[in-house]
Amino acid sequence: MSTEHAYGLLSLLPPAVAIVLAMLTRRVVLSLLLGIVVGALVISSGRFGQAIVLVLEGCLWPAITDDGHLRVLAFTSLMGAMVGVMARSGSVQAMVQMLMPVARTRRRGQCVTWVAGLIIFFDDYANTLLLGTTFRPLADRLKISREKLAYLVDSTAAPVAGLAILSTWVAAEIGYIESGLLDLEFAQNSGGGFRTLIASIPYRFYSINALAFVAMVAATGRDFGPMLQAERRQLRVQDSGASKRTEDKGVKVTRHAWWFAVLPIAFLFVVVLLVLFVTGSQAAQLVSPGSNSWFEKFVRGDSYMALMYGSLVGLVAAMLLARGGAGLRWPVVARSATKGIRQMLPALVILWFAWALSRITGAEYLATGDFLGAWMAEKIAPGLLPTVAFLLASAAAFATGTSWGTMALMIPLSLQTAYEMIHIDQGLVLADDPILLATLGSVLGGAIFGDHCSPISDTTVLASQASGCNHIAHVRTQMPYALLVATIAVLGGTLPVGYGVPAGLMILVGPLVLLTLLTILGSRTA
Repeated sequence: MSTEHAYGLLSLLPPAVAIVLAMLTRRVVLSLLLGIVVGALVISSGRFGQAIVLVLEGCLWPAITDDGHLRVLAFTSLMGAMVGVMARSGSVQAMVQMLMPVARTRRRGQCVTWVAGLIIFFDDYANTLLLGTTFRPLADRLKISREKLAYLVDSTAAPVAGLAILSTWVAAEIGYIESGLLDLEFAQNSGGGFRTLIASIPYRFYSINALAFVAMVAATGRDFGPMLQAERRQLRVQDSGASKRTEDKGVKVTRHAWWFAVLPIAFLFVVVLLVLFVTGSQAAQLVSPGSNSWFEKFVRGDSYMALMYGSLVGLVAAMLLARGGAGLRWPVVARSATKGIRQMLPALVILWFAWALSRITGAEYLATGDFLGAWMAEKIAPGLLPTVAFLLASAAAFATGTSWGTMALMIPLSLQTAYEMIHIDQGLVLADDPILLATLGSVLGGAIFGDHCSPISDTTVLASQASGCNHIAHVRTQMPYALLVATIAVLGGTLPVGYGVPAGLMILVGPLVLLTLLTILGSRTA
């Protein structure tokens, strides 16, 4: 197979170097850059000068000057700024505190925490930090262990942000998908990365099951393993001065501050939908004149433009409300926005280098997907590809501690590999092919699962810190739950779907199996 390919096994070297180095060094940015350099050296036959020119002019510069990529970077920065302003004004904290009067029992308290996690869907960092710090006094009052609070926060934040159509994740996910679709035959008629992203939602079994399982644990009051021990230990602890001091540190916000969070998000939604519909109407008329399908217009809309202008309007609204409603001075508002942007800088750099690595492994240069797809077609059945993709993404995310870095490394390559395998096996590949979508969904789910289990994950660390929980204790108590959910995601998701079982059926089966297992394995903590 390698003799029919210009570079053969060498085409696998750049992503392999990037993944292995990311696992060893836990520095995703450096690993991506070295992967790009290795790819350029392969193409230039080891001539270092030519390789550097290729890295700069053939990869990094085109990756960041692309119109769509610039809009992605703008959206991500603006979204980070909006979250920063909203956090500083106390609006998100106020939105969370509105739910607190409902939480009068341990079960209700856990359920309210889960619901609040669903409401703060737009960013996993904001979700983790705000919920952990805001609900800590409530957890102490209801004798919910810090380990349980960290689990509720951590296992809701990334899955809901990854599944949400509007979040700080969506532009990155679209960008990675667009990179993977770039060289495929049906790319022009696929509806682009946004439509593929929407179509993959039913195939993200881990994320869906994780959100469902958090709700089950909260509503039933059942736990098992280290979490059960932590919860029972907390119930034996009597009220102490330390606990009371923790409660006194609750967030103080103005009475109606929650509107300052709701309105910017509402404006963002409206603008995004409006721009999608307008640009989609124009695109639909070019493709199929006379089309009146609102869905066709919606999915063909310019998602990059919509997200950019939506986040811009949301940021302006958040800043005006922070100044006029919360009474923050303009310098404070500006510093809050800047801080929010700074928090997104690592993600922006990862995006840039991931696009550049995708260029070097794409059809224009190494055509890595062509080779890998042909090779894997000889080694494994196409039906196993979603499961293999899930396991590889899980391992990479666990070792590197980053779901974003894992998605950046694996989404483009997995889409190209799936396409080649299906093409060899069936001949015709459609944009909505279940194997293709299941492979994408598996990478997205596996990246979050590995991140949940990794002790070096940034969100895992943030969840521990925000919840006031010992970090290793959080990892020990969350991991059995994540492993159970992942097992069902494979046995009741990626494997059956790979062999023709409808994804809709597996979405129903997975949570039912998890509820049954929780009933059998779990015990009531009180």
